[in-house]
Amino acid sequence: MKWGPPPQIVWQCLFPVYLAVASPVQAFTIAEPMEGSTLTAGSTVTARVDLGKDTGITKVRYYWYGEQDEVLVEQDDSTAVGSIVAPVAMVGSAEQNPAFGGQLNIPQNSIGPVRLLAVAEVSRGRLSTRSIFDEVILHVEPPADLTAIDFETDKPLQLGRAGQSSAFGHVDSMGKIFELPVVADFADGITRRISSPNSGTTYESSNLKVITLLPGGLLQIVGNGKATITVTNRGKHGSLDIDVNVNNEPNESPIADAGPNKTVKAGSKVTLKGLTSRDPEGEALYYSWSQVRGSKVSLLDANNSEASFLAPAVSEPRTYRFKLRVTDKKGADSLPAFVDVTVEP
Repeated sequence: MKWGPPPQIVWQCLFPVYLAVASPVQAFTIAEPMEGSTLTAGSTVTARVDLGKDTGITKVRYYWYGEQDEVLVEQDDSTAVGSIVAPVAMVGSAEQNPAFGGQLNIPQNSIGPVRLLAVAEVSRGRLSTRSIFDEVILHVEPPADLTAIDFETDKPLQLGRAGQSSAFGHVDSMGKIFELPVVADFADGITRRISSPNSGTTYESSNLKVITLLPGGLLQIVGNGKATITVTNRGKHGSLDIDVNVNNEPNESPIADAGPNKTVKAGSKVTLKGLTSRDPEGEALYYSWSQVRGSKVSLLDANNSEASFLAPAVSEPRTYRFKLRVTDKKGADSLPAFVDVTVEP
């Protein structure tokens, strides 16, 4: 008969295993509302954060963004002249209940996917402060029925030589891509922007040889003539007549390429590369980089083929997302391209 090891040896073997499966200590995270939660526009939700292993947090600022909105300069970083400061939804401190959280107002005019960004300020004694963040995507539904759909533009809309619309810049060339400013009135008295298909909007074009439909609720000029765009959301319809009269020289849209996703270390210089973007006719391109996820970073050379920033300090891996659009000399735009940069400690 074979005997097992003495009890003390069994304990010594199991003890390391116990340590290995212990719950890891996490970094600063948004605990409530949880990722993917559905909220009601105009109501309140309790915001709660877990501090994890991050110490020295003095305050937490909360910001609301649309799903693809550009990240704006945060309150204490707006030192540059002309900075557009992000509106703060709430500031949480240690004295509040829950600590660094509280009742957060959900924007009345929001609908569809939104981003909740929480930025914590961490004291480093006399040296200075640094910030850490977490971000969740939520879904907002209005509390009332949609009653009417409208367009915040001239009616009919004249594009090209017959008239320019300042809402879209210079929409005057074949291949130009643009978004219609579609709004909806709801029974609660609030007008909400519903241009994005993620808000439940669908588009139809009566003449695909004049205006064609692209992903993301974008429209593209592909010919001269007239077309009617019909928008549908929650069973309601709205229509806009468009008259296009542009230079009919054939022009294909350029293609944006923001490069592959990458993982970098905090403190390193990160270069975003759009050099593989191209124009079918071989024309030179104009570049436009913007940040659409993560706490705001200082993006250098945002109008060049290569933009750069310094990877911020993080306690756990955090993802920053950037969008690239390119335009050719004739004014034709690309669809947006995205790249994710994950920063590790």
